[in-house]
Amino acid sequence: MNGELMKLYGVGKSRSFRTIWAAEEAGLNYEYIEVAFGGTEENGSNSEAYRQLNCQGKVPTMFDDGLVLTESAAIVNYIASKNSALNLIPKEGSIDRALYDQIVFFVLTDLEQPLWTSGKHRFALPKAQRVPQMLETAIWEFEKSQNALKSMIGEAPEFVLGEQFTMADVLVAHTLIWADNFKFELSDGFRAYKDRMVERVACQAALAKLA
Repeated sequence: MNGELMKLYGVGKSRSFRTIWAAEEAGLNYEYIEVAFGGTEENGSNSEAYRQLNCQGKVPTMFDDGLVLTESAAIVNYIASKNSALNLIPKEGSIDRALYDQIVFFVLTDLEQPLWTSGKHRFALPKAQRVPQMLETAIWEFEKSQNALKSMIGEAPEFVLGEQFTMADVLVAHTLIWADNFKFELSDGFRAYKDRMVERVACQAALAKLA
């Protein structure tokens, strides 16, 4: 180990926020580096230096002792493994790990997909490529995914995996925060769950990093 702090690159409450929250939950020492999204200046996501870390010029990016990761869930899982005593990720080969993985993959492939579709067609894509009609479809898709999530973790869960907080809660709760910010309708149970997760000391510490 070279003794340098883990570096987490991000922008506001985007997917990169998951990695900061995860690092706070794991009690890690790290350096958070705000990236100017789309910029070409020294701290810009399209700068030559940043593109060497993340060839897509996206966030998040993690650099830790020579290891570079650029996918939020992979970073969150890696961070969880840095402090195994906290049981933030279930043991490999266990039933809980299989359920954990299922939720994580569901978040990435299903729950967040309509939110990102909405964001792309509202502001992220070039104007010529935006399709306003996609927004109604995204609302329908999110409601469908929200109902599927209810069947997986219940309508008013304490945590994603029952009584134990894990990094799956970071991923699910952050996605619900994203949905709320984008004005998607949340069920009462999921709104209450999301609000409780936001009040966690680690989440509040992560939010303070953005201030």
